[in-house]
Amino acid sequence: MRSRTARAEELTEVQRIEVASGAPFREIGMSDVADMPPLPLDVLAVAQRDGRLRVALDGADRPVGFAVLDLVDGCAHVQQLSVDPAYARRGIGRGLLDEAAGWAAGRGLPGLTLTTFRSVPWNGPYYVRCGFRELTGAEVTPGLAGLLAAEAALGLDPADRIAMRRPVD
Repeated sequence: MRSRTARAEELTEVQRIEVASGAPFREIGMSDVADMPPLPLDVLAVAQRDGRLRVALDGADRPVGFAVLDLVDGCAHVQQLSVDPAYARRGIGRGLLDEAAGWAAGRGLPGLTLTTFRSVPWNGPYYVRCGFRELTGAEVTPGLAGLLAAEAALGLDPADRIAMRRPVD
């Protein structure tokens, strides 16, 4: 997988990928998740300028997946990871996560974190296969607890949302 920092002119394509990657949620009865809007262009633009929006590329140098990284409680936080469903099951998401770990290591950060659905096969179980583990109780840092609370306020079921962490090697 080739990847790089997204270009400013690719932000609408990043949004398209995020919308497309939500479609499988509709197939498992989670239409409310499938219908959520993508990250706003202004949020993507800041991440792009800061080098925190990484894109995976096809052979023609077009984005087919992306990761938006942030800092939460001293760790690199995967704010969003999306792969165009037409390119699913090719290791693109895992490659972006490995790159995110390298980004974190280069900044001296000890781990990657994210929040996700516990029961959706391409969420919690997938991230476990990628080296993440679910955080419980006091392991959930204040910043992650705040993100989970914000997600609940958006209507996501808090009983099915989890925070996860992967160490950075």
